[in-house]
Amino acid sequence: MGLKEYIIKRVIYMFILIIGVLTLNFIIFEAMPGNPLEAFIAHAAMSGGMTPEHLEELKRVFGIGLPWYEKYPTYIYNMLTFNFGYTTPQYGGERVADIIFGSRLPNTLILVGGSTVLAVILGIVTGAITAHRRGSKVDSTLVIVSLLTFSLPTFWMGMIFQYVFGFYLHVLPVQGTQTIEKLVELSKNPIAYWLDRLQYIILPITVLTLFTYGGFLLLTRACVLEVLPEDYILTARAKGLKERTVLFKHALKNASLPIITNVALQFGFILSGAIITESVFQYAGLGTAIYRAIMLKETPILQAIFYVIALCVIVANFIADLLYGVIDPRIKYE
Repeated sequence: MGLKEYIIKRVIYMFILIIGVLTLNFIIFEAMPGNPLEAFIAHAAMSGGMTPEHLEELKRVFGIGLPWYEKYPTYIYNMLTFNFGYTTPQYGGERVADIIFGSRLPNTLILVGGSTVLAVILGIVTGAITAHRRGSKVDSTLVIVSLLTFSLPTFWMGMIFQYVFGFYLHVLPVQGTQTIEKLVELSKNPIAYWLDRLQYIILPITVLTLFTYGGFLLLTRACVLEVLPEDYILTARAKGLKERTVLFKHALKNASLPIITNVALQFGFILSGAIITESVFQYAGLGTAIYRAIMLKETPILQAIFYVIALCVIVANFIADLLYGVIDPRIKYE
């Protein structure tokens, strides 16, 4: 089977899997006691502030009042077209799609995406080095540090960073996304705007990077250790290649398949946001949106975000499968 046929086959499988995820999502919310979607509509109507048009839109989106076999195709269509309805007035009465794909999505991509990239690079490089220098002080130190940061709760690390750099040294802000008081002034100067944003990102992105990179270090170390005794590694060294070339071009490349899977899953869950870290730093991303939706029982937001997260994971796995054949020519697309 060629690459083209493999892609077509996987796209079909992806679509079937997406329908399966949506079906499971539908069943969960339908089977929950009290039907949270109907309770949400009733609460939205009683709370006031929501127009009759929005209420009718919500009823149409979720098929309120219809039997499940009529509600299900309406639900599938709306999810596939990203028509998630509206929130209650206490949440702002906004479209759910605007909340997910509006300003909160770029904020989460900057924070979680940036920390993931840093964690992947730092973890893979240090993991390969520790495998090469197995048993040395460098190996022991890096492994202990990675285990320590990987096991510490993110909220605890966040509060420690807030105390040291915010309240004690007074060098970085401890909460927020940007300086609201200077927003108009900063919007006129892109460089000043992003420098202001940067000072708010440093602490949470550092916490997430420290928490995540340890897993990549340990995984890379284990994978590289498995291939270092192989004959082709000994042959490469016998040819007189530099040790750095042997380590990163030969050993790491052939040990990278499990790492690619882990990286793909990590990027797949980016849109879930870092709920705890964003809440500690009051960072306006998807994590705080999920937390607030749970507290206020905003069912449409939760239902939509669960679907979007699953969609990202499915796409990330598809990309990882394509990369397998690029990294290792021995793998055939079947």
